[in-house]
Amino acid sequence: MNETKYIDERTYDIVVVGSGTAGLVAGLRGAELGHSVAILEKAPADQQGGHTRFSESFRVPSVGTDLGQGYEFAVQDYTTEDFHADVMAQTNGRADEDLTAVLVERAGETIEWLTAQGVDWRMEPLAVGYTAARTWFDGEEYVETLTEAATDCGVDVHYNTAASAMDRAPNGALRSVDARCPDGRIRFDADAVILAAGDYGSSDEKRVRYYGQNYDAMPVRGSRHNTGEAITMAETVGARLVGQWGGAHMALIDADAPAVEGGANRVDGYQYGLLVNDHGERFVDEGEDARAHTYAKFGRRIFEQPSHVAYIVLDSKAHHLARATGPSDPTTGTDLEAVLAEAGCSEPATGAETIREFNNHTTTSEFDPETLDGNRIEAITPPKSNWAIPIDEPPYYVYAVTGGITFSFGGVEITTNAEVLDTRGEPIPGLYAAGNSTGGLFYDNYPGGTAQTNAAVYGKIAAESATEYLDS
Repeated sequence: MNETKYIDERTYDIVVVGSGTAGLVAGLRGAELGHSVAILEKAPADQQGGHTRFSESFRVPSVGTDLGQGYEFAVQDYTTEDFHADVMAQTNGRADEDLTAVLVERAGETIEWLTAQGVDWRMEPLAVGYTAARTWFDGEEYVETLTEAATDCGVDVHYNTAASAMDRAPNGALRSVDARCPDGRIRFDADAVILAAGDYGSSDEKRVRYYGQNYDAMPVRGSRHNTGEAITMAETVGARLVGQWGGAHMALIDADAPAVEGGANRVDGYQYGLLVNDHGERFVDEGEDARAHTYAKFGRRIFEQPSHVAYIVLDSKAHHLARATGPSDPTTGTDLEAVLAEAGCSEPATGAETIREFNNHTTTSEFDPETLDGNRIEAITPPKSNWAIPIDEPPYYVYAVTGGITFSFGGVEITTNAEVLDTRGEPIPGLYAAGNSTGGLFYDNYPGGTAQTNAAVYGKIAAESATEYLDS
């Protein structure tokens, strides 16, 4: 019997794998430029969007950018040079210089383009101590808006359709994508493919492989569907894998956050208090930097503490600065040891003593939450670099927190034109990638709001580069 292995075969100019920011932007831009476009989405329609569905912000430079439609920047002096410096500083200088330069230079125009597609923003400063601007959005609404814009432009979105393999022609060019759907396999013939399927961090197996034992227990803040098969698919056709495969955005979140798809569940304001682990001991410099530059790395530090948990301790003079979006309320009371015990700390007496020792080294109750105020204590381990004020005005507030993975840092290597490179460093003809499926930008830490900007900028570039390739 010589039956075809496909239930259907379809032909498009461009096939996009994934429908988060990178995929939706690439698909919409490709259709705008006159091409027939298919987006292959592994998830059902009501779960589409990858991690973008659970996201909430972009980081953008403010100078010279006009969003139009009544949107105005609340911060006027966050330049592209500032943005570039933040990326390089938070990645310890490891971010690819060329990718970073294009990211920051094209961020403003990309936000303008998204605004013209109907995206609804809320603009405000990003963090105390910085002039960064941040555009906030509702993740589900944002995905729906871009999906509607794409389909109105002629894009076909295929749900429950998981890309499983790619095929190259004898001359090396990409020519098709195989995909699995509930009824069987479909072949999508295309002259250009854009990989935009996100990261591998939602895979329990890959978290253990790349991060270590017990990381299968780490909560996944975003989509359950970002498990990395599309990256492996690209590797199979010769793509080079780069980046920090043992690195990830691991945020500080509510200890009672769902195991998967909980979204933000953040507890902000820890920088104005202290963090103690389950043994009642401090383990990080809470005031090292503004929250936007520490929350994405402190989650990992917390998860590696005993029982994967820590406790944020605040008093009445700082608690009004806390912002908690998780399912839990803080434990509160006038006796510090009792509050720690009620919150779940295994050694509350040690925790209370840790805080008393900290208080003995403080010199003032005055602090400036709007700047890196330099109120520092060196005589404790670890030190506290800013906002070192005593925790001595009850009632006390204690939040139990853990670490949750947002996205991983390894992926395929791309050029500034979003071309995927092979293991010789040469572009694979017709193959492009954007967003968290790529590596080379984030290492060690993460400037808050940058991943969505990266996905949009390079998703748009990928479609424009594919157009040049198709027209050549």
